[in-house]
Amino acid sequence: MARKTKRIVTLPGYVKYLRTSDEDAQAPERSQDGQRRDIERLLQLYGDLPDLGEYIDNYTGTSADRKNYQQMLRDARSGKLSHVFAATPDRFGRDDVEALRAIDELTALGIHVRFASHPDLDPDDPDDRLYLNILFGMAKRESRVTARRCQNGMLSKLLLGGWPFLAPDGYLNKGMKLTELGKEEQLKHARYKRWIELDEKQAPIWRYAWDLLLTDQYTLEDICEKLYERGYRMKDGRPFVEVDEKGERIPYVQQLSRVFHNWLYAGWVVVDNDWAKIAPKTVRGEWEPIVSTAEFEKGLAILAKRNNKPEPRKKYFYLLQGLVYLEQHNGSVRKLTCSTPNSKRTSGGVSYYCIPSSDQNFLCDEVDEQIPDHLRAIQVDPVLLPIIRQAYLADVD
Repeated sequence: MARKTKRIVTLPGYVKYLRTSDEDAQAPERSQDGQRRDIERLLQLYGDLPDLGEYIDNYTGTSADRKNYQQMLRDARSGKLSHVFAATPDRFGRDDVEALRAIDELTALGIHVRFASHPDLDPDDPDDRLYLNILFGMAKRESRVTARRCQNGMLSKLLLGGWPFLAPDGYLNKGMKLTELGKEEQLKHARYKRWIELDEKQAPIWRYAWDLLLTDQYTLEDICEKLYERGYRMKDGRPFVEVDEKGERIPYVQQLSRVFHNWLYAGWVVVDNDWAKIAPKTVRGEWEPIVSTAEFEKGLAILAKRNNKPEPRKKYFYLLQGLVYLEQHNGSVRKLTCSTPNSKRTSGGVSYYCIPSSDQNFLCDEVDEQIPDHLRAIQVDPVLLPIIRQAYLADVD
């Protein structure tokens, strides 16, 4: 049985939690000013409650790994505040499981969490807790819909020969405001027109690397050494050969191999992920290639002959990834991560849910097999069904 969280003695006072998705998606300062104004209206209900400051994050709400959000939770557990105010539930977080868990923990400690958009909502009240659950569910759905729209927009750009991702070494990301474009071009883009183009400084380095490869006389280690001799560096400033404290030379052959296997350098759009599958030589890119298609394929043949293909990355699916928490003896809760530390074994290794950098490991099989019983034990009181239906319809409206 889970241990009950004991209420703590808290310092009277409130903090404001402000969040914007990231610095590129919206103007953080304007968004935060709007959130403050909303919270100021809420403060009229709380008299002379002392102001203990703000916690601000410019990060996606789908992740709990927000620096100041986590600091706020730690301060709350230490009794440094009595109230947490946010403009709306989705500003607190868009991961319904994590956000509700955090709110439940704070409420159990005796800390009041309130939202300016729903000033009468009390998470300690069973009906309000149910409605809050629906609000977070709707926020999570909205986040997924937005992500799907972004993916559709990125896929459209890919199919037209554009590149919506970070440019690889040898290329630069470029952008232009919509107001600087003609009306016809404005209809094709959102707020900016973005593209990639050759990096005048780095592109010759990779052209030279390909020239060396295509001679079929140099290994990847040799090519790294040749680039190092000329003083060339990668885009992030690293040399192609690192010399450690013992004087041993470490050539960055993996980075070199990845570039030699990237069709973008031959001017082709190639993507293989969960939402886009574009095979080589089907969509021509808008950018200038560093090597021709014939040269690129010759390079692939040389690498294949030497068996220098990069090893495929093994992928493991963990049924409850991001959903498993461990309640410790002191009442604190830790999110478990997933790990298969001995994956090189013939059997594929043993998978665990674990606390990072600790000896606390839990077999995935032992955790996963409990799920059917937990799901079967879930019941909804028929008395609550009309309330659920009414709240859902009100949100949809």
